[in-house]
Amino acid sequence: MRQKVFLKKLKEYPAIVGFFGIVILFSLLSDRFLTVSNFINVFRQVSIQAIIAFGMTLVIISGGIDLSVGSVLAFSAVVMASVVKNGSVFLGILVALFVGALLGAINGFIIAKGKIQPFIVTLATMAIARSLTLVYSQGMPITGFPRAFRIIGRGDVLEIPVPIIIMFAVFGIIYYISKYTKLGLYTYAIGGNETAAKLSGVKVDKYKIIIYTISGVLAAVSAIILTSRLNSAQPTFGTGYELDAIAAVVLGGASLAGGKGTIVGTLFGALIMGILNNGLNLLNVSPFYQQGVKGVVILIAVLLEREN
Repeated sequence: MRQKVFLKKLKEYPAIVGFFGIVILFSLLSDRFLTVSNFINVFRQVSIQAIIAFGMTLVIISGGIDLSVGSVLAFSAVVMASVVKNGSVFLGILVALFVGALLGAINGFIIAKGKIQPFIVTLATMAIARSLTLVYSQGMPITGFPRAFRIIGRGDVLEIPVPIIIMFAVFGIIYYISKYTKLGLYTYAIGGNETAAKLSGVKVDKYKIIIYTISGVLAAVSAIILTSRLNSAQPTFGTGYELDAIAAVVLGGASLAGGKGTIVGTLFGALIMGILNNGLNLLNVSPFYQQGVKGVVILIAVLLEREN
């Protein structure tokens, strides 16, 4: 009986099974893989994409998509960088979060009130935010920040890198929202059947705006970590990050049709992407093949999800 319950649980979280399968495989293939320092390195590298993916999970569960997160990250980074360099660290961080929230809210407002497909709206804001980034920064990186700011991306607490701590703090908040709040419940309801949710009294437009605002804020959080870690804000930041986030959510078992997905699954989906990068590098697999391997893994995940 317990075995049946255990197997049923495993089927609900295929990303966890996939994660441990890949860990065992790389442990057998490389003696440098299964070490504490290597795993800390993987978690640190994954943290930025995972935080974006947590926001993307809510968006996808609600039946939407957000292609603008990479550009939102870049614009938040350059605006924050100019403030941090000429003002205070705290003010710069607040500005980054505000920029992310504003762009996310604009996405949500146009999607909800304009009744336009999220793909079209966020494709447009992706281009607009990237253009704003290039205009604001004049296409040049902004570098050189105070030590207090660099600690966010490079510091440790009890030998645990700060980006990992931030990642798990965000994970805990989004997990709580998705499991125990009205917002989480309505996110699944909107993605499952928007018309039924509306007829049940759910203020669909309001919750869509909130969901996209959260996605924008989390892109800004990643911008803070990335800028701090590299001690530089590059106008090219975030290119392709939206695809990595969507891949992590899909690997985590979420349905692009909406109504299905978990934050736990997304965390393991992001870790699978990170482990694949790390393991293939340790095995000296050419970067020309690495993208192909990740594509095959994503296809397998989608086929398994479809079967379930």
